[in-house]
Amino acid sequence: MSAHPGKATQDADERFMSAALAIGRRGLGVTSPNPAVGTIIVKDGVIVGRGATQPGGRPHAETVALTDAGERARGATLYVTLEPCSHHGVTGPCADAISRAGVARVVSAIEDPDPRVAGRGHQILRDAGVEVVTGVCVEAARRANLGHILRVTEGRPMVTLKLAETVDGYAAAGSPHDPRLIITGVAANNRIQIMRSMHDAIMVGIGTILGDDPLLTLRLPGMETRTPLRVVLDTNLRTPVRSRLVATAAERPVLLIAGERAPADARRELEDRGVSVEIVECDENGHVDLRAALGVLARAGLTRVFSEGGPHVAGRLIAGGLADDVLLVRGAKSLGSPGIPALDGSSRTLLRDATRFRHAEDSFAGVDRISHYERVL
Repeated sequence: MSAHPGKATQDADERFMSAALAIGRRGLGVTSPNPAVGTIIVKDGVIVGRGATQPGGRPHAETVALTDAGERARGATLYVTLEPCSHHGVTGPCADAISRAGVARVVSAIEDPDPRVAGRGHQILRDAGVEVVTGVCVEAARRANLGHILRVTEGRPMVTLKLAETVDGYAAAGSPHDPRLIITGVAANNRIQIMRSMHDAIMVGIGTILGDDPLLTLRLPGMETRTPLRVVLDTNLRTPVRSRLVATAAERPVLLIAGERAPADARRELEDRGVSVEIVECDENGHVDLRAALGVLARAGLTRVFSEGGPHVAGRLIAGGLADDVLLVRGAKSLGSPGIPALDGSSRTLLRDATRFRHAEDSFAGVDRISHYERVL
């Protein structure tokens, strides 16, 4: 931390920062290309202003909270989950707005790695005579802002990988002629819908499209206006033009990421139906290079991707160090016969490697168990 408050002040700072983080999470999936930041303004122990980054990324959380607080912001403490911006964009810097409002103290969780900020927001505040404390709830803030952090430091969005498996570890039946396997129940499926809504894109592999013909949309009441980009890793552009994905491309955006040798006629036919196609290099096995594909999404302004691409894509993401959150949803029933493993042996070994992943928690949605793993940062 940049200051050393007493124990009571530290406890209060952590409590209010936790509240700011909860407010900021409401914007996950709707604020890109900007991070989903939360801000709380506190005076004499009472919250007088709240703000979250608004849909589309503007206005910023600090501006919303300052407007909410009005004159009560003078002499108050402002809690913010990411360093206030210091550069001129659509609006002026949040750091300047905070100092003009007369805020006496700013508690900022982490520094913004964006080179346009990178400590300058904190310095503007200090130069204006505002007390600045940093490093409160660092780990939680880093997780909450991971998509933004990775986009500006590694040129890729963060990836949440979700996989469903039977009790005996299978994602699908062994024969393509078997009926589609229903693994999880209503409660788990609804929770997955909520998780989808907290991301900018839903990504699958071509195998999922050919096998399941999914829509990849949000199906819970109240989420009709949320439209994550639907992304397919489709090296050879095999997505059928009669698929439900293509049929709805004019209503909800679809992006296919293909390899350099994808047929030109297939590309034209898909684009004629409103599908966007991006070409990237392939890896040594002839598949779309995952890091290159994620780079396309980052350059488009996306910060958070929800991957439901099946065992093959899952294994590649884990092996490549590109799965930042892993959600393994285990149903209550077994397949009872040989099938397609949800994860191969090497992927499961990596998940259990404490130097690579942390087993964050286990929870239940109905009878289905959800194991959450976080990539070690």
